[in-house]
Amino acid sequence: MNQHPGIIGIKLGMTQLYDDEGTLIPCTVIQAACRVVGKRTEDKDGYNALVLGVGEKKPKRTNKAMRTAMEKVGQKVPRFTRELRGSAEYVAGFEIGQELKLEEIFEAGQLVDVQSTSRGRGFTGVVRRHNFKGVNATHGTHEWRRHGGSIGTNMTPGRTLPGRKMAGQDGNATVSVLNQLVVKVIPEQQLLLIGGSVPGARSGLVRVQGAVKRRGGKRKS
Repeated sequence: MNQHPGIIGIKLGMTQLYDDEGTLIPCTVIQAACRVVGKRTEDKDGYNALVLGVGEKKPKRTNKAMRTAMEKVGQKVPRFTRELRGSAEYVAGFEIGQELKLEEIFEAGQLVDVQSTSRGRGFTGVVRRHNFKGVNATHGTHEWRRHGGSIGTNMTPGRTLPGRKMAGQDGNATVSVLNQLVVKVIPEQQLLLIGGSVPGARSGLVRVQGAVKRRGGKRKS
């Protein structure tokens, strides 16, 4: 489990920057103005973690349990909340209500792991869902160009085996992208620019933590 320092934020969209060598780098912009709305400790909960919140939600759109929990700690109801595991020393260094400063967690050139929910694509066929080639469009092919073909055997075992790639629900799943490069940190606006694309739609929740399987680059501890 990733226990490196991190943040949660809102995906704003994409932009592009030029590096010192003149190379164009596509970047995903993340609004990372998150704050601590709760803490988990080893003595009380069995593990150490920070409960981070980002954005703000109307109280009437929040269930009573969340409203009560936020009222106890004197915080407004956040739009999103997530727990980020960490060491006991790291968790103890934050107070409830404190905002996380990007410049103290990330720096340009650092590798991070990004996690979010991919865009839902509904019920899709095998060509789009599993990248099937499809059937040839010649030699009498009729209404079978995007079909998946045979899905089982004849008599033995006489059924469709589990795991067969078929049409179905696509997207709307938790996706993790490892070893993404932090291109730029803008602490004045609480913006984090990550090289490449990040799963999910605009205004979606994104979770960013230091890379676990580091390959080159640098990692801020």
